[in-house]
Amino acid sequence: MVKINSFENRINNNTMINLKRFHHVAYRCKDAKETVDWYQKHLNMELTVAIAENEVPSTKAPDPYMHIFLDAGMGNVLAFFEIPNSPNMGRDENTPQWVQHIALEVEDVDALVAAKADLQAQNIEVLGPVNHGVFKSIYFFDPNGHRLELAANTGTVEQYAELKRVAPLMVEEWAQTKKAPTHAAWLHQQED
Repeated sequence: MVKINSFENRINNNTMINLKRFHHVAYRCKDAKETVDWYQKHLNMELTVAIAENEVPSTKAPDPYMHIFLDAGMGNVLAFFEIPNSPNMGRDENTPQWVQHIALEVEDVDALVAAKADLQAQNIEVLGPVNHGVFKSIYFFDPNGHRLELAANTGTVEQYAELKRVAPLMVEEWAQTKKAPTHAAWLHQQED
């Protein structure tokens, strides 16, 4: 009798990968210490891990780096790399600045409004709150130029169920027309 290991068994049965959550999401930063200090001061994120090497483990490239990990709450980790031997970081000039962002959830709208006041008191320019129908958000930038969003959920179970129901229909229509489907137009038609 031939024993099939669990990896071969998963392949043969087309078993899907079972993800638990994001382990971490990593971005580049200009200065690791400045980034740690900023996230601790403004978003109360604790530095949990710092890894520094002179050689990249995956590629073996001789490129010193500092990799920092910040606790974003509930097992979520936001990480950054400082890579001083590379050209200065920029952003994707072909993508509008509002597209690429890091969104973090706060407890409720009161916490969102308080966060805006706290950030503005520290001379950070904040946009919003913006009503997205099932959540409200504020937007601002970190010292590296990354756009950040703080969001507070406001939707009902029924609203989220309807969004989930129409999502595949919307993606299919978008794929064919490249025009915004109207299945969820109600999101931005609500009063504040």
